[in-house]
Amino acid sequence: MNTGFNRFLLNKAQLEGNHGFAPTFLPDWLFPFQSALVDWSLQKGRGAIFADCGLGKTPMELVWAQNVVEKTNGRVLILTPLAVTSQFEDEAIKFDIAAKRSHAGELNSDIIITNYERLHMFNPSDFSGVVCDESSILKNFDGVRKQHITDFMRKLPYRLLGTATAAPNDFTELGTSSEALGYLGYMDMLGRFFTNKGNTSKSLQGRWGADDKFRFKGHAEQKFWQWVSSWARALRKPSDLGFNDDGFDLPSLNVVKHVIQARQAPPGMLFNVTAVNRREELAERRRTIQERCEKVAELVNYTGRPATIWCQLNDEADLLTKLISGSKQVSGKDNDDQKERKFKSFSSGELRVLITKPKIGAWGLNWQHCNHVVYFPSHSYEQYYQAVRRHWRFGQENPVTVDLVLTGGQVRIQENLEKKSQQADEMFSQLVTHMNDAIEINRLYEYKEKMEVPQWL
Repeated sequence: MNTGFNRFLLNKAQLEGNHGFAPTFLPDWLFPFQSALVDWSLQKGRGAIFADCGLGKTPMELVWAQNVVEKTNGRVLILTPLAVTSQFEDEAIKFDIAAKRSHAGELNSDIIITNYERLHMFNPSDFSGVVCDESSILKNFDGVRKQHITDFMRKLPYRLLGTATAAPNDFTELGTSSEALGYLGYMDMLGRFFTNKGNTSKSLQGRWGADDKFRFKGHAEQKFWQWVSSWARALRKPSDLGFNDDGFDLPSLNVVKHVIQARQAPPGMLFNVTAVNRREELAERRRTIQERCEKVAELVNYTGRPATIWCQLNDEADLLTKLISGSKQVSGKDNDDQKERKFKSFSSGELRVLITKPKIGAWGLNWQHCNHVVYFPSHSYEQYYQAVRRHWRFGQENPVTVDLVLTGGQVRIQENLEKKSQQADEMFSQLVTHMNDAIEINRLYEYKEKMEVPQWL
């Protein structure tokens, strides 16, 4: 078969080829599955690693960056969430990889670490590669910042995305990731694999969403997962890639629901009822701040153990800071330096109780020294997953307790979280299954034996 025609067919199938090179640096301190992922991502050139918390994305990203530096004699920029930059720099020192943090756009190393909020200080022409750590955070940025990151990345030949969760309850993140890597754009992904019965381009909910405006086209689901597997690798444990799980055992997770009785019935009601829509849920949340926060203080105040408390409202966090002695709040009004100081204070053990919102601190930080999580539930499964996974991750030596504090009127929120958890497991299992199938297929196979064409053709 003609090689050019073979490649043409692959392009039509949207199964992405390789754009990279063979690694020159795979240190022996990497676990075998980590070496395999680094090797794959370098050969791919532009790829994503969806590896669960504690599987070592940081050392893999550092080794990837070092290989790009050695190959191109250029620089690599590593982008991280706020406060993860210092943690990343510490890991580079630990693994003896030359990488430095840049605060104001200075080009002070071949591997430069900075947070997403400082990207505007850098020029893509100064780099050969870029790493987006905790890349699932991209879809939480506003349109302007997300577009800036995508525009920055598309100008570089080597790109790596690393995150623990890939679209836990919808497919938006996969489209965002593909676009950032230079493959199908988000809207192109919708047009190729999905049908839109609502005739709208609003955010994809897919089969997981309540509105269900988008569905897979007939026979497109398997093709979709094969396409994702052509540019991404996913695992929740090493055995997902066929490796041994020794040393990667999670401790037990004890989730305790505390259902608090509201002191006041909703306006116009004689007794408390379950909230049936978002407006009623928000009213219930605001009306019960005092009793819910008092319960949290009861759970945390006298344990003597570190704890994180994850709020949804500023008023919740403000009250908890008053009720829990020695606690500090990381809030949206804090500047970046203030946030980072408080995060580092908790990471070092100087601060016992940290209070914040998931959207501020739930990505990237490693807090295995703490095994107590208190959470006010919302409908966001990803925020819940990430908040818990700051603590319940490979490397945690103690059982982890998660206290969910809610009222009887908020039970629908908890039910929705449980449903999304099941859906996320199903989606990830499909991704891993198709990924393993893809590993067995060499899509760029070129026939080495010349075929003889019959004379009658």
